[in-house]
Amino acid sequence: MLDLLRARAHGGTTGTPVTHVERVPARPGTVADWPEWVPAELRAALAGQGVVAPWRHQAEAAGHAYAGRHVVVATGTASGKSLAYQLPALATLLADPRATVLYLAPTKALAADQLRAVAALGLDGVRPACYDGDTPRAERDWIRQHSRFVLTNPDMLHHGILPGHAKWSAFLRRLAFVVVDECHTYRGVFGSHVAHVLRRLRRQAARYPGTPRSVPGQRGASGGTGPAPDGPVFVLASATSGDPAAAAERLTGLPVTAVTEDTAPRGGLTFALWEPPLLPPPSDGPDPADLAESAAGAGVDAAPVRRSALRETADLLGDTVAAGVRTLAFVRSRRGAEVIATTARRSLDEAVPGLGARVAAYRSGYLREERRSLEQALLGGELLGLASTSALELGVDLVGLDAVLICGYPGTRASLWQQAGRAGRSGREALAVLVARDDPLDTYLVHHPEALFGRPVEATVLDPANPYVLGPQLCCAAAESPLTPADLELFGEGAKEAVEALVAGGALRRRPTGWYWRHAGRPEVDLRGTGGAPVDVVESSTGRLLGTVDPASSHFQVHPGAVYLHQGVSYVVDDLDLDDGCALVHAEEPDWSTHPRDVTSLSVVSVRSYLDCGPVGMFLGEVDVTSQVVSYQRRRLASGEVLATLPLDLPARELRTVAVWFTVSPESLAAAGVEAAEVPGALHAAEHAAIGLLPLVATCDRWDIGGLSTANHPDTEAPTVFVYDGHPGGAGFAERAYRAASAWLSATRDAIAECGCEAGCPSCVQSPKCGNGNNPLAKPEAVRVLDVVLTNLAQVAPAEPGDT
Repeated sequence: MLDLLRARAHGGTTGTPVTHVERVPARPGTVADWPEWVPAELRAALAGQGVVAPWRHQAEAAGHAYAGRHVVVATGTASGKSLAYQLPALATLLADPRATVLYLAPTKALAADQLRAVAALGLDGVRPACYDGDTPRAERDWIRQHSRFVLTNPDMLHHGILPGHAKWSAFLRRLAFVVVDECHTYRGVFGSHVAHVLRRLRRQAARYPGTPRSVPGQRGASGGTGPAPDGPVFVLASATSGDPAAAAERLTGLPVTAVTEDTAPRGGLTFALWEPPLLPPPSDGPDPADLAESAAGAGVDAAPVRRSALRETADLLGDTVAAGVRTLAFVRSRRGAEVIATTARRSLDEAVPGLGARVAAYRSGYLREERRSLEQALLGGELLGLASTSALELGVDLVGLDAVLICGYPGTRASLWQQAGRAGRSGREALAVLVARDDPLDTYLVHHPEALFGRPVEATVLDPANPYVLGPQLCCAAAESPLTPADLELFGEGAKEAVEALVAGGALRRRPTGWYWRHAGRPEVDLRGTGGAPVDVVESSTGRLLGTVDPASSHFQVHPGAVYLHQGVSYVVDDLDLDDGCALVHAEEPDWSTHPRDVTSLSVVSVRSYLDCGPVGMFLGEVDVTSQVVSYQRRRLASGEVLATLPLDLPARELRTVAVWFTVSPESLAAAGVEAAEVPGALHAAEHAAIGLLPLVATCDRWDIGGLSTANHPDTEAPTVFVYDGHPGGAGFAERAYRAASAWLSATRDAIAECGCEAGCPSCVQSPKCGNGNNPLAKPEAVRVLDVVLTNLAQVAPAEPGDT
């Protein structure tokens, strides 16, 4: 398959786009005997699905869970983690007709896939059912009363089940297991919220008499029959990650045993790093797919110096589909998924009329019926190619895929291997290709493969003590039932101080029996940090709901006048009503694309920690960030020519978060040869590159973080570069950057210096999300700025946050 891709011609280019090929050899599996407690009925059902014996890691993890020990199984993609929790859960349901199981997935697609798997076993009395936002109202009462294996997501647990815990009392009373699938996705602010949702679940399960202390069929920790721990047993499944036991313990607040040795068989994998070639500017203007790539953020004014990753991935997808290779292409943005699918369909139809129908896009924001139809079409072979956002990264069982194309580094090595693992799930040879975007990090990685291969994946970062998470979650808990001193221990570090602050602020009232929620309505807490309910995209002429957009993206994706893509059809936005959460659109195929522009201001609130390095200062602290989308450009598709810049009247967004920043004295910059007129461009270029390289040292991607640079910030009174977490209260990324400042900024400096361009390009200092149109930028001077910072930083050992 790699030879097929290598053979693809690049008009007007020389050399191969493949910069590195990594070979992951095939591996045999190691089986184990069925645990003696697995009932014959369950063994027979699994045998009917082709499972004749468990792999050793499956049996080990299942044994821990059945013995009453909380466990996380952290093994590779397609290693059969599902069986590790299905065995103890289903064995218990068959042994005790009253026991119940709650399964949590981060996406609806994964929950629906697991429902298919459990239902296919045909076990009497289990009655599995999905309970999420797509569940019809008429079915919800039946599920509460009769289902014993409920599959849902943290959002529905937070918004629906826990607030209505009285209606779920029978289910919670006999809750034996809580399965937390793909738990490595619960990171940052989202993960911190989910950690408290799980504590709220433990709290409510313990309130109802009859919560199982020893579930029939379970065995004690010593191996003999004995008590299970108070409340349900937590079984977590994760992709391979750094220190999965510690991450699972932070997530659940419980001691967790980790099973990490992967004993499942694996087909061989060829993993190629692919850098799109340099192209001369075409006489008729840039390719529309090249323009669409820059449209994901604020836009880049300069023409791309490389063929865009979107166009390259679309052509690769077309080639593999034409050759009959079943392929999944991952892309980071919704618009990118639409562009790749549309471009691949067009090229396939030109070659073989009708073949384009075997390619489609898949992303969040589609309606439930569309998503399920696409999943079935891919599984059934009707579709040969699918361009997807990370919505299909997780454990949906896509048996039979031959190749995965990854359009742009997904932000972490854990996600990279998770996406690559979608190929070869049936044990056959597979191909994965990382197509580099014209981006500092991607360029660095395809030329430094050692940063990807042979290195451990990142640890999952979450902080349940984040006050911007803890306070609202305590309000939710108090609204469900009054808080007690014992509950504060459950919610952990900072809970006592947070409750006192909530009482002082009027959210809670102290009574002898505990702390009570003071208001009539429930607290409005958004787990995913998207800013509230999704914005509906509605066709104005018919009233048809096309899909949804999260509020945080709505200002960029569906502002008035924006071009919105849905399954290859182009729409133009007529109106965005943020109060009603609705964007009205009409079908249109304009010859222009839209590129929003925003402005950002930042003020320092407090300093947590700092390093005094003489002319350089390195800081960590809280900041207030105010940003506003103020206008957008229309650019002609054929040439990239700016047709118009139109103003927008959208509200500003305010964010208090955590930032890392460095200051440099004007005198040291002048001594390094940075003229005063070049300081703004030098700092701006360094800021862009630093944001692009931060994922090397922190579990994030550049869309999780923001930045600002200025030649004289009013709070620091010096030339300053800020990089901040894009989540309320911070997500741990800035803290990691502060601790690893030397490694982070050294990689940033090398990425700029090693780039072959003269004045700066998307591979080093241009950013696809710059609100200032990547102006000004001064590439050589950015290297000198970073040399000054690194030279002085090397003389002082970094301090831990909290030290001053």
